[in-house]
Amino acid sequence: MGIRSPAPSLLRPKRPLSQDILMENRRLVERIDRRNVLRGALSLGALAFLTGCDVTENDRAQTVLRAVSSWNDRVQAWLFRPNHLAPTFTEVEVVKPPRFNAYYGIEQVKPVDPASWRLEVAGRIENKRPWTLQEIYALPEQELIIRHICVAGWDYIGQWSGVNLRLFLERIGADLSAKYIAFRCADDYFESIDMPSALHPQTILATKYAREPITDPFGFPLRLRTSTKLGFKNPKWIVSMEVTNDFPDTFYRKQGYNWFSGI
Repeated sequence: MGIRSPAPSLLRPKRPLSQDILMENRRLVERIDRRNVLRGALSLGALAFLTGCDVTENDRAQTVLRAVSSWNDRVQAWLFRPNHLAPTFTEVEVVKPPRFNAYYGIEQVKPVDPASWRLEVAGRIENKRPWTLQEIYALPEQELIIRHICVAGWDYIGQWSGVNLRLFLERIGADLSAKYIAFRCADDYFESIDMPSALHPQTILATKYAREPITDPFGFPLRLRTSTKLGFKNPKWIVSMEVTNDFPDTFYRKQGYNWFSGI
């Protein structure tokens, strides 16, 4: 019987993998711990795949990458520990002011009028009345000093205060068995998170930074702040939130980023 040649693999790059890419990501690879092994393996697999294909012109490549991203989301959700707390830090480590981040430049920030601002709530909740800023301020506050981690590779220690999101959801009679919380923002940004992350004890609707009201360009008057997600999963200038079982697409998922994006 003759020796059969191996069938070509869709995941094998057509060109050699660039060593420059691996060197640039060496620090990331060295930091992979037991909990991140599957995430890291998926990221490196996608990296190898990208070096062999022009994904802008290859529909099959796009389909495979979307499937990998979806599988990655499911694995991260499975690994998520709802009561596991992220590290906290001291006040002396807090960066003041916080670092600006958005999908546009700082000069394009449009301030929100606090007098007319309302938080609209919708979906699977009992009390759908809008909330004024003063009503939000009157709610019990929780303080977090946690690390903000950006997908671009930078981070800082921030000190955030505001109502615990679970407490707020209970206050408005939200269905806590629903799957998602969707957020809309004054700058047309839209984001969503899974319900277990919303109910995590270190997830708040932040109104203060370093014990002072959040100012612009950092998301006045209301932003999400959770210890369990990358920075872009924490929307700013929030004007509405919806509790739903229908998957709410997001700004960055449409750009190809993982939806779950846990840390």
